[in-house]
Amino acid sequence: MTIVKTESVMLQNLCIPCACRCRYCLLSWDGKPVGIDDETGEEYARRFHEWIREHRPELRFSYSFGYSMDHPRLFQAIDFLRSIGSPGAEFLQMDGMAFRQEEEAASLMRGLREHGVKTLNFTFYGQEAYHDRFAGRRGDHAYLLQLGRCARAEGLNTTAGIPLTKENIAGINACVVFLQKEGFDPITLFIPHEEGRGASIADLRLSEEDLSLLDQNTAALLNPEVYRTERDWVRRGTKPLERRALLLSLTPETFERFSRMDFADVIRYGEELDETYYRAFPSESALIERYGDPEGDRLYRLRDLLHHYRKRHILDHALSLHDVTDERFCGSRRY
Repeated sequence: MTIVKTESVMLQNLCIPCACRCRYCLLSWDGKPVGIDDETGEEYARRFHEWIREHRPELRFSYSFGYSMDHPRLFQAIDFLRSIGSPGAEFLQMDGMAFRQEEEAASLMRGLREHGVKTLNFTFYGQEAYHDRFAGRRGDHAYLLQLGRCARAEGLNTTAGIPLTKENIAGINACVVFLQKEGFDPITLFIPHEEGRGASIADLRLSEEDLSLLDQNTAALLNPEVYRTERDWVRRGTKPLERRALLLSLTPETFERFSRMDFADVIRYGEELDETYYRAFPSESALIERYGDPEGDRLYRLRDLLHHYRKRHILDHALSLHDVTDERFCGSRRY
């Protein structure tokens, strides 16, 4: 039996609305936050961080809010993240921010710089018309460009990620050239997940042949060690996953429960969710042997491929499980 070591705890409070409705939203944003009051969440996070620092210093601890970073007290929230050592104090994802006039956007970026933010990341789904449809907001593409220009004027680093699907790949060469000229650097390409609403675009997953539409410079932005064909993963196999990151999501229900528990028991609660879920499945190598297609030419991260196989196992055995991969709620990641 594989012994799994908990290495980190992320406390999450999904209390901030997102202005977009992206087709593959990991958090399945539907306009109704599942979190608790943000000030209550911060106070709980502060106490949790202090306890971990004293009693479990080997664990990495972080706090995050969402669905977007458009916090009504953003600068104070960043200061709080810095006080507990969360990476969000220096790196912000800029998708889903409310529209601002250029002067307001410039003021936002100036404030971010003054509060220690160094790097911003933006997601582009393709060229303008396609991007706006995918993001579910007209004008979103132009707005991200405006935010990027304001950020660079303040000396902030602006990076970009582009998901690749069968729908958008024909226009990605031009998209990359355009974003490079704008000043986004680095630009990375990635293959979307099948979690949250990502399951709705599973049939758009790229095949190896689709990559021929990318020119050499663009193709180099997709990490070939991370994204491989199913055939390649089946041939390589995998070692047992022996480490985990816990995700503890503050909702009215979980906060009421956690408030009656000490922090050691809250961590154990997350670990038990993880262990109950993974006990329901064969080992990773057995999943690959059972479900892997040795001729499969579609591209996956290993994590996504194993998730794909676990969903098939759940259907095959009519299992009813708390899904620890649903990042709206408490769960975990093994790696």
